[in-house]
Amino acid sequence: MKISVVGQGYVGLPLAIAAANSGLTVYGIDVNEEKISRLKRGTSFIEDISDTVIKNLVDSGRYIPTTDEKLVRESEVILICVPTPLTPDHKPDLTALISATRAVGKNLKSGSLVIVESTIEPGTCRRKLLPILTQESRLTEGDFYLAYSPERIDPLNKNWGISNTPKLVAGITESATEIAEAFYAKFINSLTRCSSVEIAETAKLLENSFRLVNISFINELAIFCHKIGIDIKEVISAAATKPYGYMPFFPSIGAGGHCIPVDPIYLASAAKAVGASTRFIDLADKINQEIPSYFVGRAEEKLSGLKNKKVLVVGVSYKPNVADVRESPAVALINGLKQRGAKVSWHDDLVKEWNGEKSVALGDNFDLAIIATPHDYLDLAKLGNVLILETRGSI
Repeated sequence: MKISVVGQGYVGLPLAIAAANSGLTVYGIDVNEEKISRLKRGTSFIEDISDTVIKNLVDSGRYIPTTDEKLVRESEVILICVPTPLTPDHKPDLTALISATRAVGKNLKSGSLVIVESTIEPGTCRRKLLPILTQESRLTEGDFYLAYSPERIDPLNKNWGISNTPKLVAGITESATEIAEAFYAKFINSLTRCSSVEIAETAKLLENSFRLVNISFINELAIFCHKIGIDIKEVISAAATKPYGYMPFFPSIGAGGHCIPVDPIYLASAAKAVGASTRFIDLADKINQEIPSYFVGRAEEKLSGLKNKKVLVVGVSYKPNVADVRESPAVALINGLKQRGAKVSWHDDLVKEWNGEKSVALGDNFDLAIIATPHDYLDLAKLGNVLILETRGSI
């Protein structure tokens, strides 16, 4: 079987590698020529996929990185794994998804299965993507199959990967569901069939809306704990001794990445379109966006003002031990510090270069260091006697 995975990012690349490792021939398609060039050389840009794994699969011919969308014509299964981010005005952005779907449609052959893994609003598969595929391919709905299976990728998770993370599957038709299940069963252990694509689309949004609401809540509670002089980490630890009805969440400078701060906005957008309320999501989103400015205020308190003070932000990726800066709350933190007159530098040896700036070395020549993302490699002793502001819960 030959398959195409359109989009070779943090979702598409691990999926392509897992499929290739199961014995399938995989075309890894991406419009980014530099990325494809690196993959052809066997160079990984994802922390939990080694260069060796990619190089071996490329050399074997089972994984073929390419920018050639026409290779979709040779594939029995096509997976669309492109980003669905937010626009600058904080609304769903389907630009990449629509473009990828059109490209797939133009090269779609009769009998093929198209599976969308990108996060979308309920109804998008049926009402937006299916018409694009039929129009571009000039095939009727019965000539090909369309399914939805939301990605569940957590970079560097040591316990849950592609094969052992349960996967939701739903097709536009019963036949599409069955074919999609048979495909995923080649390299995924547990599959759950949803009764409609709308159920699967909404389930994905629920997963991360749940996380945003709880992360925003715990960040708000952390502010309260700081004001009354107790450690939120101890509070969480104490509450977590309850063996039922509770799940621990932990404070930070806000939720970042391609899922938690983004997916709930897709759910809220869909709800607003039908006149439904999403007050929990709206409030959680508001709190999440405000948390970086709270820590700007904390920094100002510690230094009795920020004007001309040298501040180092330690860790700018959205989570520890990865280089991914998508939706990183460090952006708002740094901008807020600069607006108050601080001279801001940042350190992150995983990210290295970002927004036209480079990571600086840890050292003792700063007035304050804000620990935004605590990577495992960090040696904070290098900061010497620099004043430190923790964002993960310590007073």
